[in-house]
Amino acid sequence: MSERDRLLESIAATIADYRAGEIDPPTSQHVERWIGQFAEDVQIPMLAELDHVFEQMYLSRRIVTKFLSGLVANKKIAGDDPGSFWKGVRFLDIQGGGNSQKDMLGMFDAILQKKYDLELKKCGKNARTFLYLDDAIFSGNRVRNDLSSWIETKAPNEAEVHVVAIALHSGGRHYASTKIEGAAHSAHKKIEFSWWRCIEIEDRNAYINTSNVLRPARLPRNARTKVFVKMLEDAGYPPVLREAGKMGDENIFSSEEGRDLLEQQLVQAGLRIREICPYLKVTHRPLGYSVLKTLGFGSLLVTFRNCPNNCPLAFWAGDPWYPLFPRKIN
Repeated sequence: MSERDRLLESIAATIADYRAGEIDPPTSQHVERWIGQFAEDVQIPMLAELDHVFEQMYLSRRIVTKFLSGLVANKKIAGDDPGSFWKGVRFLDIQGGGNSQKDMLGMFDAILQKKYDLELKKCGKNARTFLYLDDAIFSGNRVRNDLSSWIETKAPNEAEVHVVAIALHSGGRHYASTKIEGAAHSAHKKIEFSWWRCIEIEDRNAYINTSNVLRPARLPRNARTKVFVKMLEDAGYPPVLREAGKMGDENIFSSEEGRDLLEQQLVQAGLRIREICPYLKVTHRPLGYSVLKTLGFGSLLVTFRNCPNNCPLAFWAGDPWYPLFPRKIN
């Protein structure tokens, strides 16, 4: 088997349960068709780096189930009698958009029933402890809006809230935490918040040199990039570049060379996609959705449920681009 074929099969195996039951399972032929949209000389190096990245950043159903099962029995949250603890928790179903919270609550419900013969709908009578569950936190806007509204309208005067995400981005957590605590203060309610996650991904600008998202150390030298960068500069937001050779601590990327290759190629592909895909908005930046005037959010996190639009356009955009992760629109 050639190195190319091995990488194609390895990536297909890693993402095998992506949107299982909704779309055809990813195959090596699917990955081949996607990578074929890039220049031939970068295809094998890109496959090699993505193979490494997805081993860290693709959250399969098995990984999510393992995390939730561990959380249920975690003494730091549930104490010495998890069954009694969870019986007293109210599980918030307050998400303003999408189905990720309902899906995660369904998985949590199945685990609780198996371990402690408890159903979520029967838990949390007269509760003062609440749990907000989602698969991932990116910018933090969704959890901020959901919990701020709940605090203002339905939260008791005193409460403890556990915010649980399989993965979260540091910037989103910090932003949401500040806003949520502010909402509680404004509502004159005493609410304590705890955050729980399997993976935390550094994406804050202040820590760009230890970031674990796509943050280019240099800009591609081509006309499309020059036009886009000038637009950012004219708006007063010149791109902030990472210092070459600086890497995060989580082994998300295999090397500076591999990281740089992905950043260069995904920026260029994203700019091309913005030209050929007419349905995209201005906020669909080359490296992913962001209201900020940047190259994009740059997340590499994909779950078995869906690919977030905060990932590079090249991962999920379609028509006429061929996506690696066909995205389900909320």
